Amino acid sequence: MSVEPGKVYEPKEVEQRWQGHWLQKGYFHAESRSKKPPFCMVIPPPNVTGSLHMGHALNNTLQDILARFMRMKGHNVLWLPGTDHAGIATQNVVERELAKEGLTPDRIMTPAAFENALRMLLAIGGSTNGIVHLAAMAGRLGIAVDLGAFDRMGRRTPVLVDLKPTGQHYMEDLYKAGGAATILRELKPLLDLGALTVTGRTLGENIAAAPPSFPQKVVRTTRNPVFKAGGIAFLRGNLAPGGAIIKQSAMDPKLMKHEGRAVVFESLEDLANRVDDPKLDVAAGDVLVLKNAGPIGAPGMPESGYLPIPKKLAQKGVKDMVRISDARMSGTAFGSIVLHVTPESAAGGPLALVKNGDRIRLDVPARRLELKVSPVELEARRKKWKKPPARPGDRRGYRKLFLESVMQADRGCDFDFCAPPARTRVPRPRK
Repeated sequence: MSVEPGKVYEPKEVEQRWQGHWLQKGYFHAESRSKKPPFCMVIPPPNVTGSLHMGHALNNTLQDILARFMRMKGHNVLWLPGTDHAGIATQNVVERELAKEGLTPDRIMTPAAFENALRMLLAIGGSTNGIVHLAAMAGRLGIAVDLGAFDRMGRRTPVLVDLKPTGQHYMEDLYKAGGAATILRELKPLLDLGALTVTGRTLGENIAAAPPSFPQKVVRTTRNPVFKAGGIAFLRGNLAPGGAIIKQSAMDPKLMKHEGRAVVFESLEDLANRVDDPKLDVAAGDVLVLKNAGPIGAPGMPESGYLPIPKKLAQKGVKDMVRISDARMSGTAFGSIVLHVTPESAAGGPLALVKNGDRIRLDVPARRLELKVSPVELEARRKKWKKPPARPGDRRGYRKLFLESVMQADRGCDFDFCAPPARTRVPRPRK
């Protein structure tokens, strides 16, 4: 659909242009291969500037899910032009159709489903954020994600997808290679194929119904993986009693075992102010440490764990360093970056006690993260430690509710009052 840059269009004109665009594409007709009446789908237009914003991207994703669901039920799908409320209408239809089938969330989001999701996350070399999201969703159903068991699962789950930042290809290449079906087919021996899915069929039935495999170079076989173990490793030690994670498939292998001197940044503001200072006392073998970037400390646990290489080192060609924080990181980032340190520094975790010059030891194969400071010295520091002062807005409204109720990263950063007591833990031991 052509638009003039800078021109603001009236909503009606946008809808007319959008409808004309899809008419030319031939979307507004029913297919003839089914005797059932066509199921009508409504396509939302872009906003009045003519751009396709995030809300529409989500709407289109929901509509694609619904279209696939209805086709699997034997319906044709008739696409119709619509308004800016089409996404809400689509969501309502999805909910109604699932309700008719009795496919309530507790039937689909089972321990087996979460185990399959965790396995998939490992095999694709997926984002560390996936752990936070899955832990939060599972927690709402009384299912706790056991990160120790997740790590054991990872040791038996190779990375199969040759996709950046672990590999060489891009997301569109994975799509052309067959997408999720290609990955799931290769993972079949490691999956619970009896898990019910949103289609009303089991995962095994969905895989069997997918198009046949074909030669491609993006999804590897288990005999020729991109990385022999899972993409994410779970670490423990006196610096992270509740655990921390690292995307081992996207780090410099030379830093898998590393000990270095801590260079500490007390906050995001401190990091921004000093990391590129030519006078910063830092060397390539040091360990960068960021405090107060977790759920409470930032607040909100932003994607700030991808600490930049200090400018003075980057200019010398340094590409990677060990970096540690209680923050998150984008799934597209590369580096030897320890994230989600729990408990976070603002909650009084050992990360809060790290000082410049301390020695820190990272041993990914052994799954250890250690602060090389004596217990006596750490206890003395703990007694002197003070909770960060309250910020404007911390004592009232939503911010107050958030700070008092948000849980740590290992619990998905959800509100404690939204999560019932855990009735089971995943991944469970395989029979």
